[in-house]
Amino acid sequence: MKQLSDRDIAEMIGGEFSPDDTDTRKRVRSELHLWRRIPHDAPTVPNHATLDLHQYTEEQAWDAIMALATSGTRTANIITGASGILRQKFPQWATNSILAPYIVSFSPINNGSFAVKFKKSSKE
Repeated sequence: MKQLSDRDIAEMIGGEFSPDDTDTRKRVRSELHLWRRIPHDAPTVPNHATLDLHQYTEEQAWDAIMALATSGTRTANIITGASGILRQKFPQWATNSILAPYIVSFSPINNGSFAVKFKKSSKE
């Protein structure tokens, strides 16, 4: 088995090295300890999340909800608070905005929270 030289490593870093077989790729990965630097699997998305919007501005809340809707999470509890603009805005956003296509259903849990079910992400 060939040991990697400094020149081999320099070529790999420069993007010129292309391993031609599985064994070579495994050896290179092992010698460079890439398992510590490059994760093998994509991070998993939780099936359920809780998003507390207390102290969020309207814009921050919108961004957080859109990020959650597009993350691949399937269900969420969104806490808007019992009073305030977000309690009124969320149902509007969920039915009459670009957020609506991501939502299968939503229902109030109590006076300040909603249970939301998102559509399955196309990434899955």
